[in-house]
Amino acid sequence: MNMPFSETTLVKDIVNQQPKTSDVFKRYRIDFCCGGNIPLSTAAAERSADLEQLKDELNEVFAKEANNTDNMEVWTDSSSADIISHISTRYHAPLLDELAQLSPYVTKVSKVHGDNHPELIKVYELFYQFKKEMIEHTQKEEDIVFPMLKKLDDPAAENREEMVNYITELEKEHDEVGKILSMLREVTSDYQLPLDACGTYTLVYKRLEALEGQTFMHVHLENNILFPRYI
Repeated sequence: MNMPFSETTLVKDIVNQQPKTSDVFKRYRIDFCCGGNIPLSTAAAERSADLEQLKDELNEVFAKEANNTDNMEVWTDSSSADIISHISTRYHAPLLDELAQLSPYVTKVSKVHGDNHPELIKVYELFYQFKKEMIEHTQKEEDIVFPMLKKLDDPAAENREEMVNYITELEKEHDEVGKILSMLREVTSDYQLPLDACGTYTLVYKRLEALEGQTFMHVHLENNILFPRYI
């Protein structure tokens, strides 16, 4: 089987080659954004996953998407300005809107079902921690970091050291957000709904899981494609 990657290929590079492989990594709970700088074999071992099965599933994605005109865009060869614009419109704006829309549902579910399902109290706490972190994070990127990155495309720019410090800070924030999402997945038992889950309960879990996927791709674009250009 001719695979476009090997067991020594870094996880982040597999996603860079074919973004749809992120769905496979999410199923295996393999971190491809903050923790993607490790070989595929190491990632599989850390999750006690069958390496050959994982490789086969990844290769199936490559084969399926080879002729798919609706394929997710690969950003490795795009300009920084285009990536920044994409992040702002595809991730930042929808994220802030979703956080605002989802907040009352998370609050309602924790109040109504928290007595019988105490894990929902933890979901409430983690969600609002995530919300606070991401609002501050995206604001910093939009107001300070992204404008600075655009200026750094000029070879004469002089504030590169300051930019590296900002990037290091942002990557640490990404790590913290990743931990929150991991705790959310753990406390919800991989977003498994109980038998007595109502419509709002179901909505919250589905939208939280979707939010996790969007955040992973958002962070992947920054950590593994955009930021390395300036370090």
